[in-house]
Amino acid sequence: MTITINPLSPALGAEISGLDLHAPLDAQTVRKIRRVWLDHLVILFRDQKLKQDELVRFTSYFGTPAERASPKGAQTIGQANLHPNLILISNIRENGVPIGSLPDGEIEFHHDMIFRDVPSAASILYAVETPAYGGDTIFANCYEAYETLTEEVREKLEQRCAYHHYHFNSTHKGDERGTKAFAESIHPVFRTHDETRRKAVYVNRLITDYIVDMPRAESDVLLAHVFDHCEREEFVYRHVWQVGDMLMWDNRCSMHARTNFSSVDRRLMWRSTVAGQKKPI
Repeated sequence: MTITINPLSPALGAEISGLDLHAPLDAQTVRKIRRVWLDHLVILFRDQKLKQDELVRFTSYFGTPAERASPKGAQTIGQANLHPNLILISNIRENGVPIGSLPDGEIEFHHDMIFRDVPSAASILYAVETPAYGGDTIFANCYEAYETLTEEVREKLEQRCAYHHYHFNSTHKGDERGTKAFAESIHPVFRTHDETRRKAVYVNRLITDYIVDMPRAESDVLLAHVFDHCEREEFVYRHVWQVGDMLMWDNRCSMHARTNFSSVDRRLMWRSTVAGQKKPI
């Protein structure tokens, strides 16, 4: 079997062709995929036809699949028929109620599960149904963002921590879509990747609230600057989804956002996550 690797953009991302993920993978192939993932941050497999347990099996090659942990008020009716290690993300409605999480519209840039003490290492998203237009996922390279910040900004934020606060299902900071239940955490503004040892920006527009032990006005200005910097065009890759696409991204060194799409177009995705091993440093 010949595996082909093609970059998706100058900023980040690579497509891996020649693999049918319906079948189990051998250890050598998994090691090669892991190397490409660590090098490119985001990897794409197209034209997959996966069952739920096959998606979870793929996830397990890279660590422990995290169990779904929806707080009270965030459970959706579509989860009843879903594997316990998967999250349903969908705008499809039954009796006017969305069957999945994060159903509608744009979502600001964020790192998945940054609001936990031990955030997830990776996320995997598989497209079951896609809208005719929109609902794209935009990824940002947080290594490049860190390395291109001015020395003045880096010096102000090095060794600093940030407070993160999230109401589940919120899509924009301060909106009223989220549940009353929330999670919070404190992590370094710049984290060191567990495996590559490179530093990356680890704050984001949706979930990061403020820099700890810094006057709020100064914190707001610095964070706004970092957010804008991370989201610059030269640091991002925009993925236009097709049915059968599966994307895996590294939450330790990338962040992502979702573009708007029509509420009348069906969108249904399965998401799994690889549990993190330790708190960010």
